[in-house]
Amino acid sequence: MSLGDCAAPMALEVMIAVWGGVNTALRAQLLAWYDANARDLPWRVRPAAQAAGAKADPYRVWLSEVMLQQTTVPHATPYFLRFTARWPTVGDLAAEADGEVMAAWAGLGYYARARNLLACARAVAGEHGGIFPDTEDGLRALPGLGPYTAAAVAAIAFGRPANVVDGNVERVMARLFAVDQPLPDAKPELKRLAAGLVGNERPGDWAQALMDLGATVCRPKQPQCDRCPVAAHCAGLAGGEPETYPRRTAKAERPHRHGVAYILTRGSEVALVRRPPKGLLGGMLALPSSDWRAARWSETEAMAAAPAMADWRSVGEVEHGFTHFTLTLQLLRAEGEADGVTQGGVIWSPRRDLDGLPSVFLKAAKAGLNGLL
Repeated sequence: MSLGDCAAPMALEVMIAVWGGVNTALRAQLLAWYDANARDLPWRVRPAAQAAGAKADPYRVWLSEVMLQQTTVPHATPYFLRFTARWPTVGDLAAEADGEVMAAWAGLGYYARARNLLACARAVAGEHGGIFPDTEDGLRALPGLGPYTAAAVAAIAFGRPANVVDGNVERVMARLFAVDQPLPDAKPELKRLAAGLVGNERPGDWAQALMDLGATVCRPKQPQCDRCPVAAHCAGLAGGEPETYPRRTAKAERPHRHGVAYILTRGSEVALVRRPPKGLLGGMLALPSSDWRAARWSETEAMAAAPAMADWRSVGEVEHGFTHFTLTLQLLRAEGEADGVTQGGVIWSPRRDLDGLPSVFLKAAKAGLNGLL
């Protein structure tokens, strides 16, 4: 039920009282569902463990939230386990060399997150004695923590009644209240509606319950409304088309770019370079490559941009999708020395150690080396 379902003549005070009762029932039903159905995640303290006195570790909560931005739980989980095994505290992570952390992050994508991760860890270790601030405002003051991450850590790690709204929560709100305004314009309204359900009781569990509901029941496609603990309150379901929410504006077609990746070998080693610290894949090890541009590179242009004087030959191409554009990389391969590489020189890496490359360059290396990795 929503305020809009109430009879038009109803006094505002009565409408608020009606919705207040619905709000209380909805919260109780969803928290009870979460107690029985909470996902078992390595960074999470389940309700039964909390009842026994266990508390969430702010470092693990923060690390998981950063990793889960634009990344699925199944993909992020092994990275989280490797990171926490190698760097069990924020101080351990803060003390590590940039290159080691960037290499461990390879494959998670959105590499600015890894740079922000290090900046935040060093701020917590150096300026806060290794202890995370326990308020949203304090967390927001840390480098790289936006409103969502600060709210999530405040709620889950410190029990603050923060409004934690990710894509799952937006979908739940859009269906629960049948919000017709399409995304992304609807985001402020969805956040406002979610804020109306936040309470002082179990704020961390409430945030995680909404996330779990969106991830496992109120799914993007084929929502399982028959399993939903708050279906009785869902205006989208009452209207008969819950799967049509949230509404979305048509996406613009992503631009396409072209580049050349150079696979230079020296016996069993492959030449890598360190990309500039700023920009896409900043600071990551990569294959030498040309600029990425709208026009395809001609053979003459590709040869002129090669990192070494060698007998280059074409070995195919690969396609890769980034958030804002797609890319075709032409692949050239040669055996020789890297006499033309600038910006810090070449790093020779054994073929067996290339798994730490960003996905686009690992894909290019595998294709260019005919799977001999």
